[in-house]
Amino acid sequence: MITTSSEVVARIVQRTIELVQTPAPTFAEQARAQLIAGWWRELGVQSLASDEVGNVVGRIRSGGRAGNGPTVLVCAHLDTVFGADVTHAVERRGDLLIGPSVGDDSVALAALTELGSLLPEALPADVWIAATVGEEGLGNLRGVTHLLDSPPAVVDAFIALEGNYLGRINTVGVGSARFRILVEAPGGHSWEEAHHSSAVESSAVLIAALRSAMDDVIALSDRKATMNIGTIVGGESVNSRAQMCEFTVDLRAESPETLEGMAKLVDRAVAELPSDLETHVTTLGLRPAGRVAADHPLVMSALRASQSHGLESVHTAASTDANAAYVRGIPAVTLGVARGGDTHTEREWIDASSISLGMSILVDTIVEYINWEDAPCKPE
Repeated sequence: MITTSSEVVARIVQRTIELVQTPAPTFAEQARAQLIAGWWRELGVQSLASDEVGNVVGRIRSGGRAGNGPTVLVCAHLDTVFGADVTHAVERRGDLLIGPSVGDDSVALAALTELGSLLPEALPADVWIAATVGEEGLGNLRGVTHLLDSPPAVVDAFIALEGNYLGRINTVGVGSARFRILVEAPGGHSWEEAHHSSAVESSAVLIAALRSAMDDVIALSDRKATMNIGTIVGGESVNSRAQMCEFTVDLRAESPETLEGMAKLVDRAVAELPSDLETHVTTLGLRPAGRVAADHPLVMSALRASQSHGLESVHTAASTDANAAYVRGIPAVTLGVARGGDTHTEREWIDASSISLGMSILVDTIVEYINWEDAPCKPE
């Protein structure tokens, strides 16, 4: 059982602050990627490379394949939900660090950078680390998807790091399907052309139909699923039959089958609109759903590591880089390295005093999995 020193924690805190100060909105992660690559180069990370989409990848242990040991890939994402116009700074209040992206995912990137200093040297496994692009929002997991389509080695186990998830062992990847729906109508004067279709009214009817159909599917699913209308805009004036209305739909489900069924309902509902309307459905993003068995050695290793440090972690569901591993048959979990909250707000915070515990659990999870006597070395 490892104990993380105060010196390591201090370095993680300092790196976290530097990362927060480096904006990295989705599709513009280059500056943060360069910072990570520079740190890893100074630390002597092996096989260091930046790939075509902007991921930074390297190896911190190389005792695997020759001795039949597994290959473990640990990732944290570079991108954040904050634009460059947001003030990127960290406020310290005692042990609290407060600022945009401090928990999601700056502290995880800093922790990933220090992982090599904590893992045992003579580890019978290959351990790779990666800082990925495009995890948030409409990034659609493009970084990890590219990475797992062209991995540096055959990946036997995958760990995604979300900085403020300490106390959670995420074993379910929530899938999502996101659409933009544009409805166009003849429009006209609200009195003179009252018989014309209105794009706004027709969109309201469509949204109600989608809600009814989705609720039926959700009620029949044995796992959680949701629908959300995130944005809506349209119309020209209070006394005009609207010529245009556009809205976005976010579908989420823990079950791949449920998500697929919900996505098909979108086209079906659109097809039932009046013929004088023009509709255009644009797919904004698709994230696969998936899960790892609760008794898989990787999950049990994370559970044992938590318990050995006196923390009773709970199994949860979320959308993370691990989703891309599930769909490829790679066992995966998402872990945290600190306690935190107010995610995706400028008030986002972490408790720096919890980093030592989070790092110790992360390292022990990896070591426990590698040393698991009956652990499979190939994906299921």
